[in-house]
Parts: sequence; structure tokens; C-alpha cells
Amino acid sequence: MWNIVLYEPEKPANTGNIGRTCVAAGARLHLIEPISFSLSDSHLKRAGMYHWKQLEVERYADFEEFLARNRGAVIYPVETSGRTCYTQMDYLPDSFLLFGKESTGIPQAILDRYPDTSVRIPMKEGVISMNLSDCVSVVLYEALRQNRFSGLS
Repeated sequence: MWNIVLYEPEKPANTGNIGRTCVAAGARLHLIEPISFSLSDSHLKRAGMYHWKQLEVERYADFEEFLARNRGAVIYPVETSGRTCYTQMDYLPDSFLLFGKESTGIPQAILDRYPDTSVRIPMKEGVISMNLSDCVSVVLYEALRQNRFSGLS
């Protein structure tokens, strides 16, 4: 099973959309706190539609707890400063795709732990970033494609 990790998510609509994508792709969602909204937020539920009930969600107090509970995880941080274009990375099944919070991304201290697996999505010069839920979809479906959409019809 693929794993989507959101580091300190800030926008309930993004998290709801990402949850819906996770259900469609057969992925588990991991949320690293603090989370700046309630998981019962109406915007989150609306974006996730009725799929939210089908979603596997794990919550963590911080990144260190995430690592402790997922020992040996292969982690691919997705950040504008990532070393490798997301289409050039070889994604291993059951890996963790890590995305940062909307306002500041993934902290440099975390990125420094994964220099060889950090990826980026190419963008036009001058564009700061793409929408978080779009980024999750782009990278998750590339990982699924590389693995022949295993488990999906």
C-alpha cells in the first residue's frame, strides 16, 4: 500500500481532496501534527465527499513519532528543492511520499535526511509552488504507473 504523508497540513480542503485521492489510489494517509484544523471540519468532509469514511488515516504528534512508528520506511520528500525530477525517481512499492505544509513546505532539517530520494515537480520559473493536492496526485500516480497500477483496475 502506498502512503501519503502530510507534514503539518494547514488547509482542510486540500487534506480532504488528498484523502479522496488516497481512497481512489488505495493509499493510506498519514498526518503529522500540528494540524491547523479539526478533522471534523466541514470543508475537509466536503472535499473528501463520502470517501472520507473509507480512508485509512494515521496521526502523529511529530515527525519523530512518525519515524518511530514506521521504522525502515522508504521516504520520498516532495519539495521544490528536490534533487530529482519526480518522473526520474524509481519508486518502491509501499513507500511514503512526504509533502510539506502549504505555507513553508518541508523543513530543511528533514529534507537533509533524504537527499537521494527527494523529488521535485518541474515548474515555470517564477512560480513558487503548485497546489498541495495537485502535487500529491501528480507524484502518487507516477509512482503507481511505475508499479503498473498494482491493485487498481
